[in-house]
Amino acid sequence: MSHRRQTGPHRRAGFDFTVHMRRICEDLVNRLPQLGYIDLDRVAISFSQTRKAGRYGLHASLTPMRFDGGSTQTVRRGRRWEIQRLLDGSGREMLYILSFYLPRFLELEFREKITTVIHELWHIGPKFDGDVRRYGGRCYAHTSSGEHDAEAEKLGDLWLSLGPPESVYRFLRLSFGELQQEHGPVFGRKIANPKLFPVE
Repeated sequence: MSHRRQTGPHRRAGFDFTVHMRRICEDLVNRLPQLGYIDLDRVAISFSQTRKAGRYGLHASLTPMRFDGGSTQTVRRGRRWEIQRLLDGSGREMLYILSFYLPRFLELEFREKITTVIHELWHIGPKFDGDVRRYGGRCYAHTSSGEHDAEAEKLGDLWLSLGPPESVYRFLRLSFGELQQEHGPVFGRKIANPKLFPVE
């Protein structure tokens, strides 16, 4: 795997994974009213390389850049903390980081990939304030009843039924190895996990 373009007369252009994932997310948000509250201009999309190529383990994650209720600070063990800010090239602050783990994510079945993308987008809180969607009970980010997963699957079915262009999501029909064979090196944007720092 590479996140740099090859050079020289025999290079292949390669495949910018995070650009193509953003196109899928844009189509999902534009086509599904249930996701219409999401402003993707404030969602950073990243990929991380997994140590093992198997399909088992973490496939994707959503990192909120705010705390409960959209607060910029939280108190843990009697101390106040802030999260490291992430800005784009124009200085706009990102409210979420959506990350995919390669090659593991691309080893899933096609429908599982679609459900995984929507599952993470559905974690974005409906107020789009940097906090996650919160459910009642101890498991506030996921329901023990499987409601979150069921909603993601339902939205995936709906999206495909609305006829999004095959060109937008065709690459998700490929495994990581097949994607490399067809396009060459796979690259994209990598974003380090934000850190917490104490507020003096």
